[in-house]
Amino acid sequence: SQLVESGGGFVQPGGSLRLSCAASGFSLVNYDITWFRQVPGKEREGVACISSSGDKTNYADSVKGRFTISRDNAKNTVYLQMNSLKPEDTATYYCAAPGIGRPTFSMTPMCSRWQYDYWGQGTQVTVSS
Repeated sequence: SQLVESGGGFVQPGGSLRLSCAASGFSLVNYDITWFRQVPGKEREGVACISSSGDKTNYADSVKGRFTISRDNAKNTVYLQMNSLKPEDTATYYCAAPGIGRPTFSMTPMCSRWQYDYWGQGTQVTVSS
């Protein structure tokens, strides 16, 4: 069972990308999902998270108003729509899921504080002119 990210690439500042997180071997329907990003030498940052039903979301201040997390449970996929991209958004983006039963939104909307059991391999996003 694993998560698989796709959709990364090279884009100019101000451009857009949509990342996808799909599950291999299990259904995402019952899982809250978080998108993280990491730059070598820097701490991993929780970017956005969404509840299993999609009724709760939370965003890092650095991406509020520019990124949107959504999910299509029928397609077993979670998305991260990234608009107005900046060079500082350059990073490897990962999706992750806490195991069933772990406290998530009920504990805190700060999804970087949750415990995660499933991770994808990451997809690179590069924003540069």
